[in-house]
Amino acid sequence: MNIAGVGHAFPSNFYTQTELLAAAEAQWGDQLFNTDRLARLFDNVLVGGRHLALPLDEYPALASFGAANDAWIRVGLEVGAEAVERALAQAGLTPVDVDALFTVTVTGVATPSLDARLMNRLEFRPDLKRIPIFGLGCVAGAAGIARAADYLRAFPDQIAVLLSVELCSLTLQREDLSMASLVSAGLFGDGAAAVVLVGAERAAVGPRVAASRSSFYPGTEHVMGWDISERGFKILLSAEVPAMVRRHLRRDVEAFLAAHDSRRDDISSWIAHTGGPKVLEAVEEALELPPDALELAWKSLREVGNLSSTSVLLVLEETMAGSPPAQTRGLLFAMGPGFCSELVLLEW
Repeated sequence: MNIAGVGHAFPSNFYTQTELLAAAEAQWGDQLFNTDRLARLFDNVLVGGRHLALPLDEYPALASFGAANDAWIRVGLEVGAEAVERALAQAGLTPVDVDALFTVTVTGVATPSLDARLMNRLEFRPDLKRIPIFGLGCVAGAAGIARAADYLRAFPDQIAVLLSVELCSLTLQREDLSMASLVSAGLFGDGAAAVVLVGAERAAVGPRVAASRSSFYPGTEHVMGWDISERGFKILLSAEVPAMVRRHLRRDVEAFLAAHDSRRDDISSWIAHTGGPKVLEAVEEALELPPDALELAWKSLREVGNLSSTSVLLVLEETMAGSPPAQTRGLLFAMGPGFCSELVLLEW
């Protein structure tokens, strides 16, 4: 099966990191012992600016989890529909052509789910198969491609769409002054991305999904995730994440590539989730990558921040726009709650 199109969509509210730092200082300045530390945190994540689901002055009115989640549904539908339409247009297809829709998110909940609500917004067929996936976090962009490809192996005459919607700003807990919360306030942004995958029996251009592999690391639930309460989603983000990358990623990548007659030197395109500077540095170190191998991931981090599961799809879109040479291979990968990783081998 081939990836025939990728499209993204962002909320219209964009703020520079300087503007966002000023808002954070106004929110937390009286409660922090050292506001200079907050400024250093915002500077150290190397983010230049981010899109937010709402205008900055509307966030104080989100007094409950319900209010934040209502905003997540409303804005999520807007950016989700736009991302799907853009991806389909790039593939030369329309919603009526789609046979299966996978949706991934970790920043809001809805029943009916986003995919069902999109059925009433876009012209999908009534027999569309819908597969909503919640809880995979940052790894879900890569995992979603892998699961959609698995589906198309069973139904090679069909077309599947993966949609990632992440509105991270709506999960911010203003009363949480933990290091994880402050780091996330400086790092995460909002947006959506969609990927169109076409089965092997359908004519398509774009990279072929050759194989995928999942790796789960037992006993690591504490590394990343949410504590969920009546106040909503409270971030769990351990400083161990870069260490997890260094400990596991090279072994997993080399074993995966060896199973498909490849080595790290055979990979021309490295399509990495933009986890943050320390994570990207750990990836470069673990895989012994050349200096520019993750340039598109660094670029995405600078321009829009970390968008959880959406980020790796933005890097995929940029990679495809660069038209990698024929007969080359790429590796798309991400890590996330569990703790776990997902690897996807692509062939141009």
